[in-house]
Amino acid sequence: MSEEKFDAIVVGGGLAGLTAAYCLAQAEMEVLVIERGTFCGSKNVTGGRIYTHSLEKVMPGFAEEAPLERKVTKERVALMTEKGVVNIEYASGKPDTPETASYTVLRSKFDKWFAEKCEEVGVMMVPGIRVDSLIKDGDKIVGIDAGGEEMYADVVILADGVNSLLAQSIGLKPELKPEQVAVGCKEVIQLGEDVINQRFGLEGNDGLSMLVAGDPTVGNIGGGFLYTNKDSVSIGIVATCSDIGRVDVSIPDMLERFKNHPSIEPLIKGGLPLEYSAHLVPEGGFDMIPKLYDNGVLVTGDAAAFVINLGYTVRGMDFAVESGRLAAEAVIRAKAADDFSAASLAYYQKLVENSFIYTDMKQYRNFPKLLERHEIFNDVPEIADVLFDRLFRVDGKKPVSLPMFAIDEIAKRTSASKLLELVMVALDAL
Repeated sequence: MSEEKFDAIVVGGGLAGLTAAYCLAQAEMEVLVIERGTFCGSKNVTGGRIYTHSLEKVMPGFAEEAPLERKVTKERVALMTEKGVVNIEYASGKPDTPETASYTVLRSKFDKWFAEKCEEVGVMMVPGIRVDSLIKDGDKIVGIDAGGEEMYADVVILADGVNSLLAQSIGLKPELKPEQVAVGCKEVIQLGEDVINQRFGLEGNDGLSMLVAGDPTVGNIGGGFLYTNKDSVSIGIVATCSDIGRVDVSIPDMLERFKNHPSIEPLIKGGLPLEYSAHLVPEGGFDMIPKLYDNGVLVTGDAAAFVINLGYTVRGMDFAVESGRLAAEAVIRAKAADDFSAASLAYYQKLVENSFIYTDMKQYRNFPKLLERHEIFNDVPEIADVLFDRLFRVDGKKPVSLPMFAIDEIAKRTSASKLLELVMVALDAL
């Protein structure tokens, strides 16, 4: 293998890497994918939900054969205190098109299927190998070193996740800061299809997405999530690294706290744990995006920080797919010109800047500043809990003015100046 030169080597068999490889192979290029896990998807930990619009462009009608779990038809956002919860739920009666649908997925199944589709179009897949370093010829990346075995290519596409040491090693991205990343901890619990439908009020292949702020992280920046799969649920916690140690509760204990909450425990009672995993998640948004190209190299997916968390939705998979497709488009163009210099591959940066990736991430570039406010995860759930408890409690006593009651509760927790500051940050984020 070391004597063969590929058109492209892709480091990482997640959605960004697989999409790039698939598109390049369809253009009749020789592509090698190196995946550190025992198979593609074996170490991917996303919640997970995929918005299908970007993959539909790559593989029209893929949903008809892909191992998707459930189509998301119910959206739930929750503010949670130790005992109470305020749920906001939305279910649309409008029919989805393939471009507007979203599905829950188990990455161990989905990525494995995607890798098989890549092999069908000629991609060479090599799992179970870690890339130790990139090979340089002068100032150009010309290949990889994996355990002492050298492999060469015209271009290397880095799709190796948020903590891309390879991208760091060549100066494309700086070392991660604690406030830029979070630890995600997830468990998959088998319940059975009928049980899930009954407990979550679902029918057939309908699914639910639930995002939670407040008590699951004990007020730390982050939150909980729950997605319904065919016969299991994916439940987990995401907590920003800069907040670790702020409270005397570990990340695994936060997950147990979430699972044992009075509103969650009945939903997963009697379930069989199938999978437990943890992962780093990029949280810095637009301002975390690194340099995306250099001589003979491109950066995609989580390695490029293409993730956005808006509290009511979390997106990364659709960005990963699109960035992989655009990386392939830039490489195909470079191949036609036989020019893999930084000047040539800068076309990838241009494609990304003209895509929905930049449009969406730039629109919400200040959202991380809002989610850095501990009031969102401490005071807001508490105020909501107290307010709704008073709203629905009937005890025969003299009624209170709900607006004044709310103002009093807010005044107990913050000053007018801090409240105004929070409002201004929220308006700026939106």
